[in-house]
Amino acid sequence: NKAQQDAFLPYVEDGTVVLIGATTENPSFEINSALLSRSRVFILKSLDVEDITKLLGRALLDQEKGLGQIQIKVEDGVLEFIASIADGDARIALNTLEMAIKATAVETSEKKIGQLTKEAVAGQLKRSHLLYDKTGDEHYSLISALHKSLRGSDADASLYWLGRMLEAGEDPLYIARRLVRFASEDIGLADPNALVQANAAFEATHRLGMPECNVCLAQAVVYLAQAPKSNALYVAYGRVKVDIAESANEPVPLHLRNAPTQLMKELDHGKGYVYAHDVKKRRPDGHADDGQQYLPDKLKGRKYL
Repeated sequence: NKAQQDAFLPYVEDGTVVLIGATTENPSFEINSALLSRSRVFILKSLDVEDITKLLGRALLDQEKGLGQIQIKVEDGVLEFIASIADGDARIALNTLEMAIKATAVETSEKKIGQLTKEAVAGQLKRSHLLYDKTGDEHYSLISALHKSLRGSDADASLYWLGRMLEAGEDPLYIARRLVRFASEDIGLADPNALVQANAAFEATHRLGMPECNVCLAQAVVYLAQAPKSNALYVAYGRVKVDIAESANEPVPLHLRNAPTQLMKELDHGKGYVYAHDVKKRRPDGHADDGQQYLPDKLKGRKYL
């Protein structure tokens, strides 16, 4: 684990230890940055369907280590089918091939014969899990794909990435929280009802759980994907954060301060404040035209939206 990895560092640096590791996880999440910076990372990518199909073909012909001793009639496209469901893993593909053939093979007086069909493969295949890691690279890649598909208004892609996460066992409440965030970050006031829909989906997910909540989340995802988009609130709040970080704690203007005591009133807290509802003059949008300053003096006139 990461706590134990620190013990390797001085010995890797002075050459006492040559560290060689293999992992199915993203090293950025699993290896301490100090150790990772002193290592060379080689990425081994999954095999593609064409490569696995060739491998399966060799396995069918190999007399010594493969299945060449069985006379097998192979249905068109079945090897490609096995290769496509193997997720780039040759071991899964070979195991699936072997199980399907052994389940259908019949021994005659001369030799074993078998028939390899998609139906036979589907009957033997139990896809117990999808490639997914709830705290690592795949987790962040899939939620990023969902968020960007929603932002791009692609409802079909959004549904697909939602399904990928839910069917792989992701916590549905995590997805629901991200949808609530998205409703304000990427839609905001362009459609205020988006936040209502996202909150409703979160509440339904909390009450129902999986698998019943999957359609509730799907409804929210499609609504958010099809809603008009605006990041004005996100950008505006970012500007506010910058002003707060780069300026002192600006004092509240006296006329905006509360005055619950006589001393505060004597110090002019609340003095000159105009109660907006008493203002008769209104702008075309219905807002009171009271002419008051609501920002601190040093930020007077600053626009965030």
